[in-house]
Amino acid sequence: MKYTANSPENYINQLPENRQPVISRIRDIINKTIPSGFQEQMSYGMLGWVVPHTRYPDGYHCNPELPLPFINLASQKNFIALYHSGIYADKNLYDWFVSEYPKHCKRKLDMGKSCIRFKSMDDVPYDLIEKLFSKITVDDWISLYEKNIKKK
Repeated sequence: MKYTANSPENYINQLPENRQPVISRIRDIINKTIPSGFQEQMSYGMLGWVVPHTRYPDGYHCNPELPLPFINLASQKNFIALYHSGIYADKNLYDWFVSEYPKHCKRKLDMGKSCIRFKSMDDVPYDLIEKLFSKITVDDWISLYEKNIKKK
């Protein structure tokens, strides 16, 4: 679903009632757990956490005017989507997450390259998500991005 919001609070207020507490809780976990240096902002019509230009002036290789994205959180039509670029760039992190997921959630993992989809609002593995967000620092992410993603 496409939302037209200019702030995280405005985005959350536009969501269906059953999605608001889930998105709010994940957002709170991210803001509490993510290592310092990432910045929350609206990004691609979603909640986003980026490496600001003040820390990484090159920006995002697809559009250098944009800061380097790291995490996005969105309410889609049939699920909540959590986009974590570190999982995409780091096979060890991906493998860790996939192996840990069944220990924290009753439902089967629904995941793309960087997108984790939560279709059931009553079975979101908040404790696992919290562990995931603490695993990559800004410096780690920049290094992974430059090594595995950025076009040279």
